[in-house]
Amino acid sequence: MAANKVADIWKEYGALAYFEFLGDDLFLEGTKSFIESVDAKEDEEIVFGWVVFPSKEVRDLANKKVPADPRMAEIVAPLTNPEKLIFDAGRMVYGGFKALVQSSE
Repeated sequence: MAANKVADIWKEYGALAYFEFLGDDLFLEGTKSFIESVDAKEDEEIVFGWVVFPSKEVRDLANKKVPADPRMAEIVAPLTNPEKLIFDAGRMVYGGFKALVQSSE
Protein backbone atom coordinates (compact mmCIF):
# COMPACT_ATOMS: atom_id res chain seq x y z
CA MET A 1 0.00 0.00 0.00
CA ALA A 2 1.34 3.43 -0.97
CA ALA A 3 0.46 5.00 2.40
CA ASN A 4 2.67 2.49 4.23
CA LYS A 5 5.60 3.33 1.94
CA VAL A 6 5.00 7.04 2.52
CA ALA A 7 4.90 6.46 6.29
CA ASP A 8 8.25 4.68 6.13
CA ILE A 9 9.81 7.58 4.22
CA TRP A 10 8.52 10.17 6.70
CA LYS A 11 9.89 8.08 9.56
CA GLU A 12 13.29 7.86 7.87
CA TYR A 13 13.37 11.66 7.99
CA GLY A 14 12.54 11.87 11.68
CA ALA A 15 8.78 11.42 12.08
CA LEU A 16 7.72 9.68 15.26
CA ALA A 17 4.38 8.59 13.80
CA TYR A 18 2.38 8.82 10.57
CA PHE A 19 -1.41 8.50 10.34
CA GLU A 20 -3.99 8.40 7.57
CA PHE A 21 -7.69 7.92 8.23
CA LEU A 22 -10.61 7.58 5.82
CA GLY A 23 -13.58 9.86 6.51
CA ASP A 24 -16.38 8.01 8.25
CA ASP A 25 -18.54 10.49 10.16
CA LEU A 26 -18.03 13.91 8.58
CA PHE A 27 -21.13 15.90 9.52
CA LEU A 28 -22.01 17.66 12.76
CA GLU A 29 -24.89 20.09 12.77
CA GLY A 30 -23.75 23.66 13.23
CA THR A 31 -20.21 23.06 11.92
CA LYS A 32 -18.57 23.16 8.51
CA SER A 33 -17.81 19.64 7.35
CA PHE A 34 -14.66 18.38 5.68
CA ILE A 35 -16.82 17.60 2.65
CA GLU A 36 -17.84 21.27 2.35
CA SER A 37 -14.32 22.50 3.04
CA VAL A 38 -12.76 20.62 0.14
CA ASP A 39 -15.89 20.55 -2.06
CA ALA A 40 -15.91 16.74 -2.15
CA LYS A 41 -18.25 15.06 -4.60
CA GLU A 42 -20.44 12.06 -3.73
CA ASP A 43 -18.01 9.60 -5.34
CA GLU A 44 -14.97 11.00 -3.48
CA GLU A 45 -13.44 10.00 -0.16
CA ILE A 46 -11.82 12.31 2.38
CA VAL A 47 -8.47 11.21 3.80
CA PHE A 48 -7.25 12.90 6.96
CA GLY A 49 -3.61 12.43 7.82
CA TRP A 50 -0.99 13.84 10.09
CA VAL A 51 2.62 13.29 10.99
CA VAL A 52 4.08 13.65 14.49
CA PHE A 53 7.61 15.00 14.96
CA PRO A 54 9.83 15.41 18.01
CA SER A 55 10.43 19.07 17.17
CA LYS A 56 9.62 21.85 14.72
CA GLU A 57 13.21 21.68 13.45
CA VAL A 58 12.88 17.99 12.55
CA ARG A 59 9.50 18.70 10.92
CA ASP A 60 10.86 21.58 8.85
CA LEU A 61 13.79 19.49 7.61
CA ALA A 62 11.53 16.53 6.78
CA ASN A 63 9.14 18.84 4.91
CA LYS A 64 12.06 19.74 2.63
CA LYS A 65 13.54 16.26 2.25
CA VAL A 66 10.47 14.05 1.84
CA PRO A 67 9.12 15.72 -1.34
CA ALA A 68 12.64 15.60 -2.84
CA ASP A 69 13.07 11.89 -2.11
CA PRO A 70 12.91 10.01 -5.45
CA ARG A 71 10.76 7.27 -3.91
CA MET A 72 8.00 9.83 -3.35
CA ALA A 73 7.85 10.61 -7.08
CA GLU A 74 7.29 6.91 -7.79
CA ILE A 75 4.46 6.77 -5.25
CA VAL A 76 2.79 10.06 -6.17
CA ALA A 77 2.90 9.71 -9.98
CA PRO A 78 0.10 7.09 -10.24
CA LEU A 79 -2.04 9.04 -7.75
CA THR A 80 -1.85 12.28 -9.73
CA ASN A 81 -2.19 10.87 -13.26
CA PRO A 82 -4.64 13.30 -14.95
CA GLU A 83 -6.30 10.43 -16.85
CA LYS A 84 -7.25 8.69 -13.59
CA LEU A 85 -6.80 11.27 -10.84
CA ILE A 86 -6.82 9.63 -7.41
CA PHE A 87 -5.32 12.48 -5.38
CA ASP A 88 -5.80 16.20 -6.02
CA ALA A 89 -3.07 18.09 -4.16
CA GLY A 90 -4.75 21.37 -5.10
CA ARG A 91 -7.56 20.53 -2.68
CA MET A 92 -5.24 19.37 0.09
CA VAL A 93 -5.29 21.38 3.31
CA TYR A 94 -1.99 21.79 5.15
CA GLY A 95 -0.90 23.24 8.44
CA GLY A 96 1.74 22.89 11.12
CA PHE A 97 0.49 22.92 14.68
CA LYS A 98 2.01 23.27 18.12
CA ALA A 99 0.52 21.53 21.14
CA LEU A 100 -2.25 23.31 23.02
CA VAL A 101 -3.39 20.38 25.17
CA GLN A 102 -1.87 16.91 25.30
CA SER A 103 -3.63 14.13 27.17
CA SER A 104 -2.99 10.48 26.42
CA GLU A 105 -4.75 8.89 29.36
